[in-house]
Amino acid sequence: MRFAGIADRSAAEALRGTLLVADSSTSADTGDGEDFWDHELVGLTVGLPDGSVVGEIIDVLHPPGPDVLVVRRESGSELLVPFVRDIVPTVDVGTGRVVLTPPEGLLDL
Repeated sequence: MRFAGIADRSAAEALRGTLLVADSSTSADTGDGEDFWDHELVGLTVGLPDGSVVGEIIDVLHPPGPDVLVVRRESGSELLVPFVRDIVPTVDVGTGRVVLTPPEGLLDL
């Protein structure tokens, strides 16, 4: 990757620790059904395989390790869900729905 005005290693080293931010809402679809932009996930309904609704995705966190979905539950509380296939096997942006198969205790308050 190259940046305008950064011509050598010293100039690049001066940027160490700089946060690079891009507006993903203007980015093209990746074409991979397992990669999602944050803006595609925020607002999706989160449910269980039986059709019951858990809440709505309000944010996506990117800590070290797997991404985390922040879900506002119908009660108003927030639920943090590791965004891994075993827990979130279905993401359907077209229908606006995410299905969870939560491990025991994940949905406990």
